[in-house]
Amino acid sequence: MAPMFKNQSPQQLTFWASLSSSAAITILILVLSKLTGLFDLSWIALALVFGLVFVVSFLGNYFFIRYYIFRKIKLIYKIIHRHKLPTDFKADKVKMGDNIFDEIDEEVNQWARARTRELDELEKLATYRRQFIGDVSHELKTPIFNIQGFIHTLLDGAIDDPEVNIKYLKRAGKNIERLQAIVEDLETINKIESGQMILDLREFDIRELTDEVFADLELKARERKIKLTYKEGANQHFRVRADKESIRQVLINLVQNSIKYGREGGTTKVSFYDMASYILLEVSDNGIGVTPQDLPHVFDRFFRVDKSRSRDAGGTGLGLSIVKHIMEAHKQTINVRSTYGQGSTFGLTLEKA
Repeated sequence: MAPMFKNQSPQQLTFWASLSSSAAITILILVLSKLTGLFDLSWIALALVFGLVFVVSFLGNYFFIRYYIFRKIKLIYKIIHRHKLPTDFKADKVKMGDNIFDEIDEEVNQWARARTRELDELEKLATYRRQFIGDVSHELKTPIFNIQGFIHTLLDGAIDDPEVNIKYLKRAGKNIERLQAIVEDLETINKIESGQMILDLREFDIRELTDEVFADLELKARERKIKLTYKEGANQHFRVRADKESIRQVLINLVQNSIKYGREGGTTKVSFYDMASYILLEVSDNGIGVTPQDLPHVFDRFFRVDKSRSRDAGGTGLGLSIVKHIMEAHKQTINVRSTYGQGSTFGLTLEKA
């Protein structure tokens, strides 16, 4: 009988409950008449008794279910839908004849799953916020501490020493530039995330833009004897549609990283591949690479593969995070593959013009 009462509306449940109770009472009266012999009921009389009991039972059950159970169900239903449906939804539209038990069960399950996901996301955001504040504090503390030390040393008398004062002022200036770079990078990320950065999408030659980036970074590459070149067979000219200055920033960050972490005397190669509607651009180096445990975090804010080398080169630890945000703003992808000790390859897609 259990399957019979599944997927029933409140009105149907009232009917079955009344039918069951009426049948039970009628059978009880019939048994009593046979056992006691005090009265003898005909089948017509039993039918009338059954009908009368059914009507009374149906009215009683209907009243009970409608005013003590169904009203509570509608209240729950209304609360759930308040967060899921337009404001013109009316719980009064739900009638006794509607089958809402299964719907409510599914609604409650969906609501519970949604709340669990929201709580998980809030916990992740809280953890990320705590970590981010700690990272920012740590990154700002180092240059501020250095600047403080240089200035106090100069105030304590080193300002009168011509061999020390200029050197300390230059070091303080270098740390101020690092502070400025961190603040500017944080502002860039904030603009992208908040939607304040408006992309100026236009067509341009990605190979020509890469040539310009190579020219801008040639001096830095020469200092570490790193050759900037194109992969043979993948150096064609392609026209893409994107924000040119944002993509310039992406290329500068990727090529700078390849110079910074590349093996001295090594090579940085850029390659282009035609992917039908997109162009795949890859920047490869033969440097120190990234360990498997660090690979998922290379786009995290303030993450550094080699912290000492990054700080010596003036890195803020925000470059790759900015790169990822710019590509996401273009609705394009960026990924990295790396073998520790052999090098890394960053690949990104651009819309073909």
